[in-house]
Amino acid sequence: HVQLVESGGGLVQPGGSLRLSCAASGFTFSSYCMGWFRQAPGKERERVPTIDINGIDDYTDTVKGRFTISRDNAKNTVYLQMNSLKPEDTAMYYCALDRLCVELLRGRAEYWGQGTQVTVS
Repeated sequence: HVQLVESGGGLVQPGGSLRLSCAASGFTFSSYCMGWFRQAPGKERERVPTIDINGIDDYTDTVKGRFTISRDNAKNTVYLQMNSLKPEDTAMYYCALDRLCVELLRGRAEYWGQGTQVTVS
């Protein structure tokens, strides 16, 4: 069965950096579009970046220039490097997958991870 396991979250000061990882199993990782989403208390879930099977990435304006998504198909892992973190980046971060990036862009995914908490304070 499909498993997505996020790690790397934690408490960091404003201006700091974190690197999130999402280890995937149970499907052909290289065939899927991967994405990171986040949700802060009382707010709607927000797409962060996506990365397609060719490594083409797409970012929302709120994180462009600060966050970098990457994937290692040999390790079945997708990463999110977060730099210049701000208090408003505080949220639970989830990785997700879908065969179609357009679905992730719409906020929909076939599978979701359990999330990892990022707190910037």
